[in-house]
Amino acid sequence: MAVAKEQIRQIISENNISSVADVYSLLRDSFKDILQELMEAELDATLGYEKNQKGDLATTNKRNGHSPKTLKSQYGEFQIDVPRDRNGEFEPKLIPKYQRDISGIEEKVISLYARGMSTRDIHDQLKDLYGIELSAEMVSRITDKILPQVKEWQSRPLAPIYPFVFMDCIHYKVREDGRILSRAAYVVLGVTTEGYKEILSITVGANETSKFWLGMLNDLKNRG
Repeated sequence: MAVAKEQIRQIISENNISSVADVYSLLRDSFKDILQELMEAELDATLGYEKNQKGDLATTNKRNGHSPKTLKSQYGEFQIDVPRDRNGEFEPKLIPKYQRDISGIEEKVISLYARGMSTRDIHDQLKDLYGIELSAEMVSRITDKILPQVKEWQSRPLAPIYPFVFMDCIHYKVREDGRILSRAAYVVLGVTTEGYKEILSITVGANETSKFWLGMLNDLKNRG
């Protein structure tokens, strides 16, 4: 539902908005208020009546206060008060019991993709957890967005000196074209002169070989 320009001007005036930070703060607070009202409406539907409107409805269940819950969203962290019922039957569907991250769906898709899940697995997981239907094509488009960032990270310049460098290979299984295959993740961790740990490189190969390690070391040399 679009907001009219006059309403936007009124919102700016009433909330003394003068920076982008103010805009995000307003969005966060508005988002929080909307979620709160939606959860209250969910409880109304579960109980079968609105607050103070029980009337002659035959039920012993009723509201039983709230429980605070901190959520993480694209607008930052904020706290909502999850309504409770006396019988403990209310299970919010909007924000499930153990869910605390309600950030954008793209972040969820990329997170699932990073765990080695197929587009079909991601589709099923999102449907089960959030009731969201995403086509395999849409999942692929979302995961493709992270590839340029991965390549940029893999080729970034390195510091000239790392007093300590640790190298190891992690072996794991992946599903590819209906088959279970072995893969090797070559990991290089360096310790900076200030004592901080830094992942210098992660590269995936079919298996662990001395030739692949040599290529990894040459790549590190070329990056500084």
